Amino acid sequence: MLHKTRGIVLKTTPYAETSVVVQVFTEKFGMQAYLINGVKKAKAKIHQNILQPLHLLDLIVYQKNAAGLNRIAEARQLPIFQRIPYDIIKSSMALFITEMVYKSVRQQGPDGQLFDYLFNATCWLDSSEETPVNFHLFFLLKLTKYLGFYPASRLAGQAYFDLKEGVFTPFTPGHIFALHEPHTSQWNALLNSRLTTLGATRIGNQDRKVLLQKLIDFYQLHIDGLGEIKSLEILEEVLA
Repeated sequence: MLHKTRGIVLKTTPYAETSVVVQVFTEKFGMQAYLINGVKKAKAKIHQNILQPLHLLDLIVYQKNAAGLNRIAEARQLPIFQRIPYDIIKSSMALFITEMVYKSVRQQGPDGQLFDYLFNATCWLDSSEETPVNFHLFFLLKLTKYLGFYPASRLAGQAYFDLKEGVFTPFTPGHIFALHEPHTSQWNALLNSRLTTLGATRIGNQDRKVLLQKLIDFYQLHIDGLGEIKSLEILEEVLA
């Protein structure tokens, strides 16, 4: 049966000589795997260039109730990216974000609020003339709200953040998975930021690197099997 849905491309894997399997987080069906034949051919109906990381698609799909590979009848990129493919900082962030999102939602069912967050944040990244260097940190912290482990609010006197418990605390946690000052305040500033004010959040390169690793630790503590983030090295090199 044919269905119309929006989707976000998260991973593309070669399949045979001219085909691919693309992992798409869809608005209507959640995480789905689609087999697309012949995308590498010159006269392909669906071209491989619209299946890049974080690309936003309008889809018409053949959807079966059973788990497994489904097929795409029609696909078009909408909106068409204006900046992400041509800006090294934006494209590096998109690659990193895509890997983190894919490994976080690979078993996710339909979730309209999560889809809207991913879709709107991606549109903002592409449309913004300037790229806030902390966008990826902000994006992933806000994403935890939809994944079920958003940090509790900070109260006065709480100088530490316990990554295991997801809470600010006035006492040093008895393990290594914790934030100390100044990173606690920087983490809190990102939590309280908005996209429109994110550029005003000042964090140095070295502190940003620490926060990024702690943020990945945070995800690994709360999502089973997250694994190694291969695109991290590329992003850190670009932002250095």
